[in-house]
Amino acid sequence: MPLVHPDDRFTYADYLSWPEGERWEIVDGEAFAMTPAPSFGHQRVIGRIYYLLEAALHLGPCVPCVSPVDVVLAEDTVVQPDVVVVCDRSKIQPAGIRGAPDLVVEVLSPSTALRDRGTKRDLYERYGVREYLTVDPVARFAERYLLREDGTYGKPDLFGPEDSLRLASLAGLEIPLAEVFEGILPPEAAIPS
Repeated sequence: MPLVHPDDRFTYADYLSWPEGERWEIVDGEAFAMTPAPSFGHQRVIGRIYYLLEAALHLGPCVPCVSPVDVVLAEDTVVQPDVVVVCDRSKIQPAGIRGAPDLVVEVLSPSTALRDRGTKRDLYERYGVREYLTVDPVARFAERYLLREDGTYGKPDLFGPEDSLRLASLAGLEIPLAEVFEGILPPEAAIPS
């Protein structure tokens, strides 16, 4: 749920004054708490995507990073995507990233899926993120949005668990989704007590 700011809207300066250990995002001045902690499958997918990107991009010009890292898109807009790749290293600052990453990946969870596929998709489009992926660890599919010449994403490309996802923002680097979803517990799997 967003916080109510007594005066106007939250800014990056406000954000920097908040207690450490809490995870927040600000979208157009509105603050959103990032709780509860994500599921095992969610974190496993993030780790697999980051691992595959890091292995492929190691020592190249593009740098992958896994959450939490602040991405400051504007003074009133700070997000913490699950995985980002930045190819313009001047955007990488000691406190995080300033400006649009080349690639943003959000792994869906029940509490964030609508926001990731709506508000954040629109936000990444507006700020010029070249390629935006949403990945569903339960249904095991990915949606890819590519920024077109007119500055919009258009309809997403859909990829299933047996597809390889060719990343346009990273010179055609391929991510095999079977490897991304490897080791994910099915949603009905119970943990023995």
